[in-house]
Amino acid sequence: MDQFVIKGGNPLVGEVEISGAKNAALGILPAAIMANESVIIDNLPDVQDINVMLQAIEGIGAKVDRMGPHKVKINGATINCFDVEYEYIKKIRGSYYLLGALLGKYNYAKVALPGGCDIGARPIDLHIKGFRQLGAQVDITGGDVCAKAEELIGSTIYLDKASVGATINIMMAATMAKGKTVIENSAKEPHVVDVANFLNSMGASIRGAGTDIIRVEGVEKLHGTEYSVIPDQIEAGTFMCAAAATKGDVTIKNVIPKHLESISAKLCEMGCEIEEFDDALRVVSSKPLKSTQVATLYYPGFPTDMQPQISAVLALANGTSVVTESIFENRFRYADELNRMGANIKVESNVAIITGVSKYTGARVNAPDLRAGAALVIAGLAADGFTTVDDIKYIQRGYENFEQKLMGLGALIEKVSDDKEIQKFKLKVS
Repeated sequence: MDQFVIKGGNPLVGEVEISGAKNAALGILPAAIMANESVIIDNLPDVQDINVMLQAIEGIGAKVDRMGPHKVKINGATINCFDVEYEYIKKIRGSYYLLGALLGKYNYAKVALPGGCDIGARPIDLHIKGFRQLGAQVDITGGDVCAKAEELIGSTIYLDKASVGATINIMMAATMAKGKTVIENSAKEPHVVDVANFLNSMGASIRGAGTDIIRVEGVEKLHGTEYSVIPDQIEAGTFMCAAAATKGDVTIKNVIPKHLESISAKLCEMGCEIEEFDDALRVVSSKPLKSTQVATLYYPGFPTDMQPQISAVLALANGTSVVTESIFENRFRYADELNRMGANIKVESNVAIITGVSKYTGARVNAPDLRAGAALVIAGLAADGFTTVDDIKYIQRGYENFEQKLMGLGALIEKVSDDKEIQKFKLKVS
C-alpha cells in the first residue's frame, strides 16, 4: 500500500501550478452526457475520483475519448443503460450527480447510494425532495435510488440547507424540465457556478448561480460545447497552508483569488503576508504565527474542506485557537494523528481547542480521509525528523501529483510502498 515518507524542516519556496477543480469537474462530467453531441472538457484534474466518474459514464454507454490527462471528449448519444453500478458509486460521492443528469435527460435514473470519504452524514434527502417537486417518483430500494417521471415540470424548490450536491443535482434535472424552476436557498460555491456556466454553454437557461436563488428555464435539448474547468480552490488553499506551516514563500499560479478570500483572510490574521495578482497569489510566512478563530460555513464562508489544513497550521501558532466545524460531524478524526506528532488539540463535539506548540515531531500517522491526509502531509513538512503517512489513497483521490508539486517547492517527500523503500529514502536524504 502506498505511503508518503517526508523529512520535514524545509521551507517551501517557489511556484506551483494549481489543477482544475475536482468538485466542479465531478458535476460537469455527468452534465456532459445530457447532450447528444460531443462535449470537450479541458483542465480536468488527473485524479482518481475523475477517472472513476469517467468509467461510470462509459459504463452506461456514453462515448468517452481521453484526449490527454486533462482533456476529454464525451458524447451521450449512445447511452443505453440508466442503472449506474454500485462498483463505481461506492468509490466516490459525486457519482450521485448521474441521478440529476439521467433524470433530466431521460426522465429515469437508478443509482446506488453514494460513497466517498467518511467525514459524516451526507444524506441525499434534499436531492430527493427536489426531484419529487419536479414531478418525479423517487424510491429507495435495495440500496438504490430510483427516480422516474412521465414528464418533469418546473417548480419552486426551497432547500432547507444550502447543499452543494442538491443544488447541482436539482439544477441539472430542471435544465430540460418543462417550464420554470426556482431553487431557493441554493448553494453559492464556485463549483455550483461552474456547473451552471457549463450547462449554459450547452444551451441551458440558468440565471442566478452564485446567489441565493437560481432560476432555470427548461429547454428541449442541449448541444455540444468546449469548456475549461475552473482552478481548484481547495488545492490552492492546501498549498497556502503548507507555505504558512513551513515558513515558506510560495507563489500559487492558476487560481481565482476571489475564491480564496476566506482562506487568505485567516492566514493574514495569523501573520502571513499575501500578495494577490490576476490569476495567482503569493504567500510569505516569515513572522511567528498567531492564534485565531475559525468557523466553517457555506461559501463565501471558510470552507469545511480546508478545516483540517488550517488546523494543522494553527497547531504551530502562538496562543489558543478555536475551530468550529458546522458542516460535517466527523471532520476532526485527524486530531489524534496530529497529537501523535506533538500537537495539543482537544476536541469537544464539533469544536477543536488548539493550543499552539513550538514544533511538530515526525511520526507514523494514518490519513483518515482526503483533506485530513493533506493536513498530515503539511504537518510532516513542518516537523522535525521523518514522518510516514499511511493510507494515501484518500489523498490521491483529490490531489494531482501532490508529492511532485511539493518536491518542486523544495520538500523532501517521496511516495513509497514498503518499509524497505522508507529506509532507502531516509538514507538518501540524511
